[in-house]
Amino acid sequence: MIRRHFFFVAAVVAVLLMLVIGGLKLAFGGKATGQAGPGGGGRATAVSQITVQPRAFTDRIEVLGVAKGRQSVTITSNTAELITAVHFTDGQAVSKGQVLVELKADQENAGIAQAQAQLAQADREYTRWKALADKGVAPRATAEQYLAARDTARAALNSASAQKLDRVIRAPFAGRVGISDIAPGTLISPGTAIVSLDDVSLIRVDFSVPDRYLPILREGLTITAAPDALPGESFTGHIAQIDTRIDPTTRALKARAEFANADGRLKPGMLIKVGIDQGQRQAVAVPEAAVQFEGTQASVFLIAKGPKGQIARRTTVQTGLSADGFVEIVSGLKAGDRIVGDGLNRVQDGAPVGGGKGDKAQGGKPGQKKAG
Repeated sequence: MIRRHFFFVAAVVAVLLMLVIGGLKLAFGGKATGQAGPGGGGRATAVSQITVQPRAFTDRIEVLGVAKGRQSVTITSNTAELITAVHFTDGQAVSKGQVLVELKADQENAGIAQAQAQLAQADREYTRWKALADKGVAPRATAEQYLAARDTARAALNSASAQKLDRVIRAPFAGRVGISDIAPGTLISPGTAIVSLDDVSLIRVDFSVPDRYLPILREGLTITAAPDALPGESFTGHIAQIDTRIDPTTRALKARAEFANADGRLKPGMLIKVGIDQGQRQAVAVPEAAVQFEGTQASVFLIAKGPKGQIARRTTVQTGLSADGFVEIVSGLKAGDRIVGDGLNRVQDGAPVGGGKGDKAQGGKPGQKKAG
């Protein structure tokens, strides 16, 4: 019985000793690790410091449009017939009036031969009766009847020749043909697509912008194009036309931009992001790494003077444009303020901080703004 009580007392003493030792570790350990409260006590955290400075930003309207060629058409036939010859290859550049496809024209050739024979006969008869009329042997009215018959035969020949032209399909303008599956022996119907033809020496992009931007739009205004299919590439063009009406439903104005495309990099159908610069300005900016975003709220750690040195104060800011790794600060900071540049997860509000000389937020490319 005494032995049982002895073990029980020993266990209680051991537990109490463990609790006391743990409490001492927590008390002295917190001080040793430099934890600080709002008063700024404890060891300073080393951080990079950045001086806030103005930076060049350009307000830009960005809208989407679809590229199309100067002229684009899908070549079709207006009749049902067999193809007898194809005079182009996929992707070939063709000139205006060049023969692309020939259709079977046996019946049309026969019609032309018949019309030619009838015209020749009518011409001979008119010549004979005209000579008789000139000599006074035959009535002048009879000669005029044969003249009308000759004109009718000539019209019939022209009609037969026009029908033959429908069997020869030509390029309506100079451009480049696309990919086609048409081959000799194929039976096509009216409206059947034979091949696409595009004049891509110049690319047009139609786009719409809200009517509030009407004061800055004008024909000849330089704009840029950034195709989604060509990341990192941009093209310079100009506004060619502006529509005369504003859409009453969307309150948007339609405009057309043109871009030179001598190298053929731009393709019809590409999704194009069109940028229109509104002007350049100077604004306070900081690196994106120095800004913390929580929902719609943004903040930075402003370095301020504390009781025993520098401390980091969380400061709410209002952000604007973003460009090339920098964020515009609309309010909350001013030029010359110093902030924590990175390592924000290691900084606590009101904690002492230290560090070397920070980098300055300087210069750079303009920012961008989307039309909304």
